[in-house]
Amino acid sequence: MTDLTIFGATQSRAMRCLWVAKELGLDYTQIEVSPRDPSTRTPEFLACNPSGKVPALKDGDFSLSESMAINLYLARKHGGPLQPASLEDEARTWQWSFWAMTEVEKPLLAYLFASGRLPGMEADEAVMAENAEALQKPLGRLETALQDRDYLLGGDFSICDLNVASVLTWARAARRTLAARRDGGPAAAAIEYALGAPPPHRRRDTSCDAGWRWRVAPTATSGASDN
Repeated sequence: MTDLTIFGATQSRAMRCLWVAKELGLDYTQIEVSPRDPSTRTPEFLACNPSGKVPALKDGDFSLSESMAINLYLARKHGGPLQPASLEDEARTWQWSFWAMTEVEKPLLAYLFASGRLPGMEADEAVMAENAEALQKPLGRLETALQDRDYLLGGDFSICDLNVASVLTWARAARRTLAARRDGGPAAAAIEYALGAPPPHRRRDTSCDAGWRWRVAPTATSGASDN
């Protein structure tokens, strides 16, 4: 049995950690735990994450919580192409990861909840408009950062891209309403760039069932409340 265990349902922020584990080809066990599952209050789980939230990770005798912290830990420990090659790029990875959590996730989730696209939730145009506006500046920054490059660190897909993309996956359910808004602006453009409208030289790689990513397509001559 593997020493690496990831606690959390795939349809939660645990998806981010499962995605990294799959990218790295790690042998791991997933314990399907929803954010409000009573098992998150057991002594065993609280020893892993005293907050009683998912995702949580247990790697041998080491425990860790917070999805971004788990992702950065796994990439750093196991290396490979996901891990930034320099201290400067690692710092940029922290920057973009924290940016996604602090600048994008809250208004994006607020927009999603107000869009009426989730079961049992009604649309609220005022809240949608407020959060569509709040998304303009941060996602405009992302759009600008990607104008002259395929990936945030420039060279190849890395943990930096994965962390940012994993936050933008919340836009899947809301992208139709957000993209259709006249006030969508950079928010709609950035989300469509990330989720639904790649340039012709890109393709969507859905081989990882825990998440998604962009990959550069081969040319014709050559042989993509939890925490």
